[in-house]
Amino acid sequence: MLEAKNLKIRKGCSQSSDPARAARELYEQIAQPDISLALFFCAPEYDREALGREMRRHFDGTHLIGCTTAGEITPLGYLNGSLTGVSIAGEGFCAAAGRLDNLGNFKFTQGEALAQSMIAALKNRGLKPTEANTFGFLLIDGLSRQEEAVVSSLSRSLNDIHLVGGSAGDGVRFQETGIYHDGAFHSDSAVFVLACTSYPFQVFKTEHFVSSGKKMVVTGADCSRRIVTEINGYPAGREYARVVELEVEELSPMIFAAYPVVVRIGGDYYVRSIQKVNEDESLTFFCAIDEGIVLTVGLGVDMIKNLEGLFQKVRAKIGKPQLVLGCDCILRHLELDQKGIKERAGEIFLENNVVGFSTYGEQFNAMHVNQTFTGVAIGTRE
Repeated sequence: MLEAKNLKIRKGCSQSSDPARAARELYEQIAQPDISLALFFCAPEYDREALGREMRRHFDGTHLIGCTTAGEITPLGYLNGSLTGVSIAGEGFCAAAGRLDNLGNFKFTQGEALAQSMIAALKNRGLKPTEANTFGFLLIDGLSRQEEAVVSSLSRSLNDIHLVGGSAGDGVRFQETGIYHDGAFHSDSAVFVLACTSYPFQVFKTEHFVSSGKKMVVTGADCSRRIVTEINGYPAGREYARVVELEVEELSPMIFAAYPVVVRIGGDYYVRSIQKVNEDESLTFFCAIDEGIVLTVGLGVDMIKNLEGLFQKVRAKIGKPQLVLGCDCILRHLELDQKGIKERAGEIFLENNVVGFSTYGEQFNAMHVNQTFTGVAIGTRE
């Protein structure tokens, strides 16, 4: 491999609402010879069929994946209603991709087989994928309710190779999301990339919540639908509202963003975010939830300081990132809006070359998590 200090990375963004113009503008900004991998993230308002057709026409023959969003992280900062993307070329970076369809009938062996096929594809190119030189990146239908099963099955065959990713969004509508692969958008699907690189990289996860000490026990749940019907023996929405000292009528996405619940696993806390309160006062979650689990109300800390601290650690390990593929929860996006700090967060992302999207959930190794910022940062050779 050539000992170039940097990869050839081109980032772009279009704010045009016309799919043909947006696709053309993005292509003009990120097109380059010998692209190893290109990714895009698009607002759900675009005509999906038209955008898919235009992306296929412009990027014919290019290894291109993408998804719909609940907001975009672009070279212009945080945006809504845009199309953003990035292309990676140059020696020292190689990627293989594959897709899982019909997630409603997903079988564990399908994920294992896909991961094994991606490893084999890299080995067939003369590479030796290991934890030190390879990472996985997953985009998955954010309404499939299959994230836990998919990441668990993929991780089982990846050995110690780290995986991160995000669940495709649909703004705040929660009706339909799209995964782009092989020239078209797909529903009820996931696309998985395994990338091998000679550049330093770091896979990360961060959240800005700690335990408040206010605990609740799930006493009734429909696990397959991610619905909690009872907490502490009472209707879930009403009891959650009582614990956070509100009325059930006051519950909203902004309240759920401000008062998420966390679970403790292996000594660490993981956020389990609430999507909505239902008419019967049950709660729908963004991730799997089981009866008997102990939930603790999360206490927020400064998100900006949390982001600054994250990138200080990243830079200490790999230097200033050439590129960060970032997956940021929709509830974090809402909180940034509510607190008027989205511009500052966008500046931090710009300083660290982040391209990505606001998600319906994030993946980190074998875990599906919420209200976190996950991703992979690629550094520069010495």
